[in-house]
Amino acid sequence: MEIAPMSATIVTLATSRPRTRRAPRPKTVHKPRGTLQPQVQKVGPEHFGIVSVDCAKARSKWMLADFYGNVLVPPTMLPHERGHFAVAIAQLREAIERHRLGHVVIAIEQTGVYHQPVKRAFAAAGFECRTVHPLASKAFRQAAHPGVKTDDEDLRGIFLAASNGFGLIEQPLDPVTQQLRLLARHRRDLVEKRSALCCQFLEHLDAVLPGFSRLFGDFWTTPAARTVARHFASSDAILGAGLAGLSQTMRDAGQQSRTQTLQRILAWARTAATADLQAVIHHRIALALDDDIMHKTREIEVLEGQLASLLVQTPYVLLLVFPGINVVSAAEFAGEMGPITHYAHANAITGRAGLFPSRYQSDAVDVQGCLVRCANRTLRAAILTIAGNLLKCNHYFGGMAGRWAAIGKDPRHTRVKIASRFSRIAYHIVAGRQILDHPALCKRGYILDKLIDFHQGHRTPPSLMMTDLQAAAEQLPSNQYIIESLPLVQRLAETRAARRRGPQPIGELLPLLLAKLGVSSVQSQTIGVRDLSESDRARSPQRLMFLLGFEPLEKTGALFGSSTPDTAAWGPSPYVPEWR
Repeated sequence: MEIAPMSATIVTLATSRPRTRRAPRPKTVHKPRGTLQPQVQKVGPEHFGIVSVDCAKARSKWMLADFYGNVLVPPTMLPHERGHFAVAIAQLREAIERHRLGHVVIAIEQTGVYHQPVKRAFAAAGFECRTVHPLASKAFRQAAHPGVKTDDEDLRGIFLAASNGFGLIEQPLDPVTQQLRLLARHRRDLVEKRSALCCQFLEHLDAVLPGFSRLFGDFWTTPAARTVARHFASSDAILGAGLAGLSQTMRDAGQQSRTQTLQRILAWARTAATADLQAVIHHRIALALDDDIMHKTREIEVLEGQLASLLVQTPYVLLLVFPGINVVSAAEFAGEMGPITHYAHANAITGRAGLFPSRYQSDAVDVQGCLVRCANRTLRAAILTIAGNLLKCNHYFGGMAGRWAAIGKDPRHTRVKIASRFSRIAYHIVAGRQILDHPALCKRGYILDKLIDFHQGHRTPPSLMMTDLQAAAEQLPSNQYIIESLPLVQRLAETRAARRRGPQPIGELLPLLLAKLGVSSVQSQTIGVRDLSESDRARSPQRLMFLLGFEPLEKTGALFGSSTPDTAAWGPSPYVPEWR
């Protein structure tokens, strides 16, 4: 009779927990990374200079003015060459001395990548460089001189934008992030080009072998489909070869195929439609396209291996714990995000990616529309790609999507909501470098096990694989060592029990990796391989290690917990979020 009131009390406490208050709004209307007031107040407006630079492909134009707008150096052409950069910097220094300027800011309009040479030249000379978005300079230019667009007017617009706090300081990127971003974008470009080539290949193949590509569920994952399409230019040639000829063709190509598949191909050839009159040329073009597809596939595999080697050097590798996130998607997200220290909170991620609706409010009118147009589109694409994967492969997010679909929510709304929630969880994981106890991670993935599967699929050399695994182990929190070692122990036991002849690289790497995690092998002849069922995984890590024939090297508090918990001395960690 006393249980019910106790339960009610618990529920009341859980539901009446006060919500965290929102952060106070900033007291200045300027952007935090664009404000100039402290520097201007220090040296005075008449001694504060702003260099406006309007960039183009081969040349730029620059102008120097003080904070009041008095032009000190008129608009001057600047070709993008080393000698002209040196002359412009010398002319700027001379103007600084002549007008006794105490501080100078270089405001460069962001123009694709064409502004980078100018920015590097002035930054190397020791000047403070800021970037102005073209929309900001355009707004000021059109307000001052509507209907007039010249380089000189652009310079005035850049000056007005920078002096009003729209010249922003860009956060520097470390070399690993820069390489991740470049390689991830290059891989994405190759994937899109390969997709276009695949469509062109199938179009030409349908002119040679009408209906052949629709004979298979997935043409590109069926070895027999691609091999037959390359070696036979007509349905009559397939019939002439027969079952024995098709089998021999597959063996010569080093491919294996089921007899049932080859018989289905022969059945199609007997009823195939007439090919195009220029089938020979179409087949020649299709072969060239297929060669290009295979070449790009090899390039993509190499890039993915490089992305994995870079990802393990960042804390973003911890995101592999999500069911539905693998190496490539995590690497793309890491490259577009940059260092997590650039984000003050999780909402800064969704704000930069533009994962919030546009809004128009005036007096009593308040209307929300689609996602905002001005955002970092590449970061948004990376997050939405992960959201799509989580929607399909993560039971937690899949269940949420099902509930939202039942009440009639738009699928686009569902995907954006999942992307926003993932951003918040990812921020706490990467910034705190810890694995959260979150419902989305109930059936968690094992980071090192995922990396091993990835490298085996890409045929990575054992030495490079071990280097990446050790780097990933360095990013793991110490309380995850035992948990991450469970699938490795099972994999090693299965490798030893297989008794295959010849060298087994993975069997040599796993003991070294387990030793790094604090686990060593125990020579036991009585214990064989055990399949890790759900009941086995529910056991304590120590008991499961013993069942598999392993024991910890050092039973330290970092691995197994100490008799005195950390909360007794330090209290609960402020970095562990509580989830409703």
